[in-house]
Amino acid sequence: MRKIIHIDMDAFYASVELRENPHLKGHPVVVAWDSPRSVICAASYEARQFGLRSAMSVSRAKKLCPHAIYIPPHFDLYRAVSRQVRAIFEQYTPLIEPLSLDEAYLDVTHNLKGIASATEVANRIRAEIFETTQLTASAGVAPNKFIAKIASDWNKPNGICVVPPKKVMEFLLPLPLEKIPGVGKVTLKKFHQLKMFTIADMAQRSVDELVHHFGKYGFRLHELARGIDERPVEERQLAKQISTETTFEEDKPIAQMKGDVHTLCEKLWTQTLRKKRFGRTITVKLKTQQFKVITRSKTFGVAFNNPEDLEKVVLGILRDIYREMPKQLFRLLGVGLSSFNDEDEVQQLVLL
Repeated sequence: MRKIIHIDMDAFYASVELRENPHLKGHPVVVAWDSPRSVICAASYEARQFGLRSAMSVSRAKKLCPHAIYIPPHFDLYRAVSRQVRAIFEQYTPLIEPLSLDEAYLDVTHNLKGIASATEVANRIRAEIFETTQLTASAGVAPNKFIAKIASDWNKPNGICVVPPKKVMEFLLPLPLEKIPGVGKVTLKKFHQLKMFTIADMAQRSVDELVHHFGKYGFRLHELARGIDERPVEERQLAKQISTETTFEEDKPIAQMKGDVHTLCEKLWTQTLRKKRFGRTITVKLKTQQFKVITRSKTFGVAFNNPEDLEKVVLGILRDIYREMPKQLFRLLGVGLSSFNDEDEVQQLVLL
């Protein structure tokens, strides 16, 4: 039986800023570019009490909490702290899978210190993180990655949740389906239309029914409903590009893609915020009726900080392609973001 830990730093960006500005502790602090079109990167727990959260627009946040204090992101600082935390992980296991600057999976089944209890390993790591960085982290301990990730959010902030193998189903079945990592609004709406609201509801459906409604993802859902997740914890590099795409039910011209562009840019921005990676290069991918792939990219000196600017650039690129081939129909549209400023402070992007 594997012993997996998911470590998640608490309100990471906001906590780092509060550490650097201790006079702001106790105040609602928001990490975001102070612009109506920008969105929140992170919010302190005091700010969350007013309903502020990651990915919310700054204009909306200011209505909910007019007295919030805004601090622009300092990604160089966050990266430095992330490296400190990574060094602590490496004292316990070489099997580390980073998900972003502030969270990672660790396989401590055979840890470097020979500690039998994964719970003890998690608590030691959390204590060392606090001693080194003065920041808190929460942890989930479980037999697999799926359960560990859900558990790490259970007792936030500065908490730990342990799910022993014998209690996996007891922990899992009552959970609402939105607790499944990766289940977004569209999938959740479909679950609800099918009268599924909890993992117990999903567990009652056959694999054939889930595949019928969700395609190949149905196989995965069938396993998750039974607490099964065989994915290993594996070292990997952070992706060079974040992207999303859609295949049209019927081939269409560029002139009919405005709604698709909006949806894709919103999805791409959701990924950007979740992974906490902000890029300077936008790439548009199109596939023709004849399966020919066309890509166009545009790079800026500073990173994108809101989905509206992403959408504006994508539409501009599509207009240029339309001028080249006004009568062409396409079967697929994709949008990607790259040239990430992981180690540079991201500045406000102004499109002229």
